[in-house]
Amino acid sequence: MKSVRDNARELMKGFCKVCPVCNGNACVGEVPGMGGLGTASSFKNNVKALADLKLNMRTIHDASEPDTSVTVMGMKLDIPVIAAPIGGISFNMGGKIEELDYISAKLKACAAKGIIGCTGDGVPDFIHQSGFAAIEAVKGHGIPFIKPWEDEELFMKLEKAEKTGAKIIGMDIDAAGLITLRKMGRPVTPKSVKKLRTIIESVNADFILKGIMTPDEAKMAIDAGAKGIVVSNHGGRVLDCCPGSAEVLHEISKAVAGQCCVLADGGVRTGIDVFKMLALGADAVMIGRPFSIATIGGLQEGAEKYIDQLKSELTQAMVLTGTQKADSVAFSALYC
Repeated sequence: MKSVRDNARELMKGFCKVCPVCNGNACVGEVPGMGGLGTASSFKNNVKALADLKLNMRTIHDASEPDTSVTVMGMKLDIPVIAAPIGGISFNMGGKIEELDYISAKLKACAAKGIIGCTGDGVPDFIHQSGFAAIEAVKGHGIPFIKPWEDEELFMKLEKAEKTGAKIIGMDIDAAGLITLRKMGRPVTPKSVKKLRTIIESVNADFILKGIMTPDEAKMAIDAGAKGIVVSNHGGRVLDCCPGSAEVLHEISKAVAGQCCVLADGGVRTGIDVFKMLALGADAVMIGRPFSIATIGGLQEGAEKYIDQLKSELTQAMVLTGTQKADSVAFSALYC
């Protein structure tokens, strides 16, 4: 991974410093780019919330070969990790690699390692076009995310997303205030429960709503027909002064337990971070910036190396907390 990260640092020069710890300190306000909006407090809170959590070490047990696999929304994942939807190579990551090469490498790495990746959306159109083409190339093994556009663009893209063969489609509703899109004059807006229900009923696929940060909106997402939610503040890129995802995840997961799939992202860097999110109630975890860095730095091989690293770290965390199955990580694994 060191050589992958070194190469990414060179290719992303001026856009991402590929810091030893990706915590938002060196890229404050760099949107476009890989930073957090404003003071970057939302980005920093994501990382700090996870870092502040501690684990109870347990070594008197027989969980020496834990099962890292989970099944979410009908998908079996070798580890409870999904590559989050991040696109926009040209203006966020330096543009040294073509968008299609980037997103194809990420999806192929995920498929090869028994997990799944998501594709992003945005301006210009080659972002979603490359994502859809990449999903088609892996025979539908990807999750396309569509931004909360106004009707004409939204329903056009949802129709195209279905044609990729994807069994799950998502909307990152937390992009409703994304400053980059506002600057480009492309309207994205919040959606009411009624509007979301119309949107979700229009697609012949399970639907994930990304950008849930309160228990009441988690329940609203279910009322609208979402089969999954992502607890997320959009990586700290849309609203300053938000809590970290890990700060709100436990209450949200308790509020909707068993009613929908609960995913979470924000500040996840290692397999131990994945474990912590599972202990807080997530069924699986989305990871954004680190996947992009690994893919830029080494394309499919780089992304695969990162997935291997995550699995090794998660396995170690499970062994040393006495956790046999990734789908049943207990809240008591956390030191509170």
